[in-house]
Amino acid sequence: MQLPILEHVNLEPLIEDGIDYRQALKHGLLFATVGKEKVAILSKDNLAGAMNHKARIGNDYKMYMLDDESYERLHNKFLEIQTSSEFEQMQSNASDELIEAESELLEFIQNSQNLLSSEESAPIIKLVNSLFFQAIKKGASDIHIEIHERRGEVRLRIDGALKKHLDLEKSVANLVINRIKVISNLDISEKRIPQDGRTQVSISGKTLDVRVSVLPTYYGERVVMRILMQSESIPTLEDLGFEKDTTEAFYKLLNHSHGMILVTGPTGSGKSTTLHSFLQYIASPDKNIITVEDPVEYNADHVSQIQVNDKVGLTFAAGLRSILRQDPDVVMVGEIRDSETAEIAMQAALTGHLLLSTLHTNDATSSLTRLMDMGIEDYLLSSTLIGVLAQRLVRKLCDHCKVPTLLPKNVLKDLDLDDRSIYYQAVGCRQCDFTGYNGRKAVGELFIMSDTVKEYMKKGLNDHEIRELLKKEGMKTISDELKDMMKSGLTSYEEALRVGIMDG
Repeated sequence: MQLPILEHVNLEPLIEDGIDYRQALKHGLLFATVGKEKVAILSKDNLAGAMNHKARIGNDYKMYMLDDESYERLHNKFLEIQTSSEFEQMQSNASDELIEAESELLEFIQNSQNLLSSEESAPIIKLVNSLFFQAIKKGASDIHIEIHERRGEVRLRIDGALKKHLDLEKSVANLVINRIKVISNLDISEKRIPQDGRTQVSISGKTLDVRVSVLPTYYGERVVMRILMQSESIPTLEDLGFEKDTTEAFYKLLNHSHGMILVTGPTGSGKSTTLHSFLQYIASPDKNIITVEDPVEYNADHVSQIQVNDKVGLTFAAGLRSILRQDPDVVMVGEIRDSETAEIAMQAALTGHLLLSTLHTNDATSSLTRLMDMGIEDYLLSSTLIGVLAQRLVRKLCDHCKVPTLLPKNVLKDLDLDDRSIYYQAVGCRQCDFTGYNGRKAVGELFIMSDTVKEYMKKGLNDHEIRELLKKEGMKTISDELKDMMKSGLTSYEEALRVGIMDG
């Protein structure tokens, strides 16, 4: 009997009364909907067992075969549902079982077991472990667990965009959050105020640091877990994806023995990663490199890292003052947030230190105005600032499923784009987990404090006027880089718009 085959599909599990899907799962028989039709799903590996079980239960749904990857995706979704429902049953049992699960979890943490070897653990542990494992497998940077009016939801941030991963019963989600609080040494009984903690998880022999933030909301607490990187994960300057000319300009800037280099951009644009790439390039046994960060996101080799702690008065400014007494060659300040930090950073750059930091501005030239607003004199700026990199992270289209598209004439005109070029849009397939995008690339504009810029500043020109003059002289902006990516089919108009192609 030849069964119809479905390939490269992302089906949702079908759970119905009257079907014992746990038993079906054991025999490799899955249920889903294709369009509006309820169907039975089989794979070639379990074909005989699944057909026999279907015959035994007298189910008359039409049968389909799936390719291996699509079948595995649907199978994993069923396993997640099974874990959640086991967990719910456990919750309805006597409370001593919950206490037992709690002690099992504590034992699990103390023994630092590998997450993948805990098959026989309580369902709660399996569920939390599964979340970490799936997040790392999919390359997620953050795990979000949110409580809504009637249910809980887990989302993963992959390539900078949040993607729904799992729905949970509200009661289950609350218990998951409690377990995460235990792992992170947070107070389980305190549900009224925000809490921050850290934990470590071990997966496949690799230990990962996880930063945990718990926030009370109207319907219950929500948790965001940031998966922090180890030093071996820090990309090189070439790996970041900037244009070759920009990368070569970085190298020249980093050869300076003193002065200030800034990286600007919105939250999540990769500023910290770029700074750590700079540090790894500079790092050598004959240099003393010290950083003050909030929080320490990369555990970097050959670098002394200080974490800001406002509760005990260790602010960026206080940390920076202390660093300057430690005979540093290179100083990295996670962010210049206030005039006090800006002033000390300027003094450090003036007195023979190379200082790296970040600012929240939309483009490179705006950093001039921002620092002046913080009380830095323009003559100090022109003598200490070496260069400013403004950057963004752009999602790259999946090569397997992107399709050509026609852009409206008004869009082509507004962006000054060539109507003869071929532009592409995102679709979604199994290769890109049905997002349409696969990986990210850094784009940036580099503003160098040249003699020309110093002359402009002496004449009293503002940052916007300086920017316009530099563009005429050939400075390539983020908008220009996004247009180039669109023309070469690397990204879509929608993604370029999200990143800021209209900002000029």
